[in-house]
Amino acid sequence: MMLSRVCTSSLLITLLLAGCATKSPAPVAERTTRPAGSVPEKTETPVPPPQPKVARPGYYIVKPGDTLIRIALDNGQNYRDIAAWSGLENPNLIEVGQELRVRPPESGAVTRPVTSSGVDVRPVATNGAAASAAAVGSDGVRREPKGGKVAYSEQAWAQAQKQEAPIVVAKVEPRPDVAKPESAKPEAAVKAETKPEPKEEKKPEPAKPTSAASGDDGKIDWAWPAAGKVIAGFNETSSKGVDLAGKTGDPVLAAASGRVVYAGTGLRGYGKLVIVKHDNNFLSAYAHNQNLLVKEGQAVSKGQKIAELGDTDSDRPKLHFEIRKQGKPVDPGKFLPSR
Repeated sequence: MMLSRVCTSSLLITLLLAGCATKSPAPVAERTTRPAGSVPEKTETPVPPPQPKVARPGYYIVKPGDTLIRIALDNGQNYRDIAAWSGLENPNLIEVGQELRVRPPESGAVTRPVTSSGVDVRPVATNGAAASAAAVGSDGVRREPKGGKVAYSEQAWAQAQKQEAPIVVAKVEPRPDVAKPESAKPEAAVKAETKPEPKEEKKPEPAKPTSAASGDDGKIDWAWPAAGKVIAGFNETSSKGVDLAGKTGDPVLAAASGRVVYAGTGLRGYGKLVIVKHDNNFLSAYAHNQNLLVKEGQAVSKGQKIAELGDTDSDRPKLHFEIRKQGKPVDPGKFLPSR
């Protein structure tokens, strides 16, 4: 009996020891400490999107969907002038984000386009003053080019590369036994003859405007461009002018004297379009024509037939007529005479 109790106790002790041996150890949390003086890791911050370009005064930044004709109309300019001021080789190629000059340069100089080789072609003087100045030395004496009229040779070429040495005139005392010829002239007279007389340069006359260029609203004598009645009035959002009813082929007349700055189909939504510039402030536009009877650069007078009414880019035959002051659409009813 005692033996069985001892065996039972030994068995219990053995089982307890086995249970303790198989018990898994408690998990240990791993803690990492940053060494003293170490730099914390940088977190990446989102890069803000680039800000849109802001045009300088007198310039315009090309936006998606723009055309040079649209930019010119909105700024009251001839698209060819904008192309020249901006140095565009091809007026039909403009890029989004490109900066174009939409106001004439203050100096009146025209920017020349950059050639495909990357060489900037500078403007050439329109008169002979610059060429004359280059041929006249600081002493006022006109000289031939360094090459002169000497036949080409290696020696002549090498001599031409050297800097032009100043001419030294030595004073020679006449010998008493040699008679002075009557044709000889005093040194002062010789120097006086070599100095050319200054020529007075003629200042170019200011260009005459095609019409009243004072900019006053009352200086332009406006007339209705078509005989049809008004079927759509002016508003600053959906209609930038007035629509006049008519039949296909009806005459479209110039509303005032001026010069044609555009005639074509390059402006979406306007069909066959004519734009006339009247002065430095005012343009007029005639849209949806069937036929155009004038060309770019042509001078027109008030009441002259410039197109035939049509329905190009329109749902019906009509004339869409706009007046723009410095590129901004204005109500034609405020300028056209009452009927």
